[in-house]
Amino acid sequence: MESSRDRLMAFGNQLIEVHIWLREELASLRENLDANDVDDAEARPRELRAHRLTFCTALNRHHSGEEDGAFPALAQQFPELLPVLDELRRDHQLVEESLQRLETLLAGLGKESDPLAVRRELDSLAVLMETHFVYEEKRIVTVLNALDMPDWERTHPDFLISETAAPRA
Repeated sequence: MESSRDRLMAFGNQLIEVHIWLREELASLRENLDANDVDDAEARPRELRAHRLTFCTALNRHHSGEEDGAFPALAQQFPELLPVLDELRRDHQLVEESLQRLETLLAGLGKESDPLAVRRELDSLAVLMETHFVYEEKRIVTVLNALDMPDWERTHPDFLISETAAPRA
C-alpha cells in the first residue's frame, strides 16, 4: 500500500511529467504550423488558433497553480528559495508576453500576419519554456518532493494537472 510520504515524494517527479507534456504540446503546435496538407487556406489558421488556445489554457493553469499553490508552500517551508521563486515568476511573465504576441500573430494569420513571424515567436517561446523548465526542475523538484502538504494527498493541485497527469481520485 502506498504511504502518504510515498505520494508526496512523487510530486516533484509529476512536475517533470507535466513539463514533458507541455513540451510535447508545444512541439505539436509547431508541427501543425509546418504542415502542408490542408487545402483550405482558412482551415489552418482556425486549427492553429484552436490548438494554441488548448495549449495556452494548460500552460496558464500550470503557471497559475504554481504561483497560487506551490510557490507559497515552498516559500513558507524553504524561505531560502525566495530568489528562485521570484525568478520563476519573472519567467512566467515573459512566457505570458510571448503567448500574447503569438495570439496576435495567429489572429492575423491568413490575412496580414507573416507565417515566418509566427514561426519565430513559436521558436522563441520554445526556447524560453525549455530554459524555464530546466531551471525550475533543477531548483525545486527536490524540495517539492520534500514538502509535507496533506491537502495534496486528496487531489493534485493545478500545477500538476495535464491531460496525461490527471488528478487521482
